[in-house]
Amino acid sequence: MRGTPEPQFIRPDPAPSRLTYRIERLMLTPLFRLGLRVGLPALIAIGAAGWYFSYESHRTQIVETYVSLRNEIQNRPEFRVNLMAIDGASITVAEDIREVLTLDFPISSFDLDLDTMREQITGLDAVQSASLRIRSGGVLQVDVVERVPVVLWRSGAGLELLDKTGVHVGPVESRAEYPGLPVIAGVGADAHVSEAVALVRAASPLAARLRGLERMGARRWDVVLDRGQRILLPEDNAVQALERAIAMDQAVDMLGRDIAAVDLRLPRRPTLRLTRTGQEEYWRIKAMETGEKQQ
Repeated sequence: MRGTPEPQFIRPDPAPSRLTYRIERLMLTPLFRLGLRVGLPALIAIGAAGWYFSYESHRTQIVETYVSLRNEIQNRPEFRVNLMAIDGASITVAEDIREVLTLDFPISSFDLDLDTMREQITGLDAVQSASLRIRSGGVLQVDVVERVPVVLWRSGAGLELLDKTGVHVGPVESRAEYPGLPVIAGVGADAHVSEAVALVRAASPLAARLRGLERMGARRWDVVLDRGQRILLPEDNAVQALERAIAMDQAVDMLGRDIAAVDLRLPRRPTLRLTRTGQEEYWRIKAMETGEKQQ
């Protein structure tokens, strides 16, 4: 008797399917794993945010919440500025600073642009530099370095104060307001303040008679003395020329005579210009000498 055939078992194929194989290969790719770990969540977040902000009511709510939170933080007492202190400035300059800043206290420190405010302050003629900071206690501290005027410049617009670099410090109503400052005049005099100061220093022996300096032809200086006298200086080495003139005056009292001007424009040939009285006296003496010779 023939036996029944034994059943044959079909073993499953251990090889993965094509789709599974491709997925496994993709999972082994670093870039693909990065995309699943970072890119997919980011894409979902961006899509959700885009959907949320597509409604105007949502956008308005977010903006109002942000503004409310910002105002709440900025208006806290520790961030509030209640007053301004100005050091290093005169009363007039301090008033000009308060006027140019136009601050309405109390104000939040977040609403203060210190860089812009410093530019506004240094834009004043009388201010050389300024620094701003917020002190504890809600005080806006302004430290100012004013320009120091060294001369008075008489121009077509009137009298103006200039510092040592020729920068305008401010207008002056009257010469009597600054009696200790020398006066300069002439076109371009404000561009040569340092030279003018040096000439005034060199003319200290004549300080009681000095009336000022005048820039002539935008090239050189005249030293103006009382009694209408002038010392005409050359374009170059003006200080040395003035010192020589002062030495001659100290030796022979040159400026105490009837001289209208001492012309030093030609260093090797100084010239004296007599006044009308001096000229008459000169010709009288010449006539007397001539008469004596004729006799």
